[in-house]
Amino acid sequence: MNEFTRRRLIYGTATLAAYGLLLGVQRVCQSALADDTPEDDGPNQAAIVQFSDDGKRLGTVMLPKMRRSKPEWKKQLSPLQFDVTRRGATEWAYTGALYDQHAAGIYRCIDCANALFESSAKFDSGTGWPSFWAPIAKENVYTGQDVGYGMVRTEVKCSLCDAHLGHVFTDGPQPTGLRYCMNSAALRFLPR
Repeated sequence: MNEFTRRRLIYGTATLAAYGLLLGVQRVCQSALADDTPEDDGPNQAAIVQFSDDGKRLGTVMLPKMRRSKPEWKKQLSPLQFDVTRRGATEWAYTGALYDQHAAGIYRCIDCANALFESSAKFDSGTGWPSFWAPIAKENVYTGQDVGYGMVRTEVKCSLCDAHLGHVFTDGPQPTGLRYCMNSAALRFLPR
């Protein structure tokens, strides 16, 4: 092994270790402060498009936003689901149950069961997370700026309960050119 290759291996390993340490420290800090953070006091209602479990569009309805305290969310969700949806964490690539799911069906929010994505919009992005080129209805999700982990990204949230779902990027396939990169821990898949 020549000196240049050995040096690249050492620096690459050190970079990955430092990034992992940074992620770990950020998660610990989020955990320490999470229960002190109040729920978002945004709008009290959301207009969403309802869908049956087989993907049939039922119509647009105005529903009250689902608001719960952190202890109530913790009772309902697994620790990973809570970290992802209520604290904005990201699961590790290729560890989620749905990244390699190819069956026909609908993806709902793990927190409130709002319909989010249809399997026909899912594609293999090679990233290790479930990826979609569009939501099932634009009303059912909303986006905002996320500056966590030292990056500026566009965060995707559930319109009904404000759960963090993942991020959207502009490197997806046509017809939208978007890649909704979601966390498996934020989704519940219902096969057809």
